[in-house]
Amino acid sequence: MSDDQRYPVGKYQKPEAVSAKQREGFVQEIDALSRNLQAAVLGLNAAQIDTPYRDGGWTVRQVVHHLADSHMNAVIRFKLALTEHEPVVKPYDEKAWAELPDSKTSPVELSLAIIEALHARWIACIRGQSAEKFDLTFRHPERGIMTLNELLALYAWHSRHHVAHIVRLRERMGW
Repeated sequence: MSDDQRYPVGKYQKPEAVSAKQREGFVQEIDALSRNLQAAVLGLNAAQIDTPYRDGGWTVRQVVHHLADSHMNAVIRFKLALTEHEPVVKPYDEKAWAELPDSKTSPVELSLAIIEALHARWIACIRGQSAEKFDLTFRHPERGIMTLNELLALYAWHSRHHVAHIVRLRERMGW
């Protein structure tokens, strides 16, 4: 853990290579997101949900909705790589999405439900793949060519990263 409120679990480090054991760890972390996120927001009131996790940062509400938005994109990218030859994926402006009315005002329960169902489907898809499939690639206009192993590493980190934003806020505020 880091004292940096922006990167409480440290910055993402792209793995040089991914072993089957590491991949399984990434899959377990992705699978745990729904439970960990639900626990992180459990019992928070409306004012707490609308508190930024750091000065200038997103509110807890925006973080939860961002996770649903981001992970929906990840699942689509994962499936595109499984079904097309090195597809080019579309990036999105996550900061602009976080400012949309649904991200700023919708109940967090909506995105908690999305994440729970989405991850159940994603994990089923992941678990159904042979080891060779995780070397398949897609082209991200900003990140370059990525393997499915790298995507899993990134989203395992992403899951820990944003849950830690909420958990650390609760710790600092004594909630």
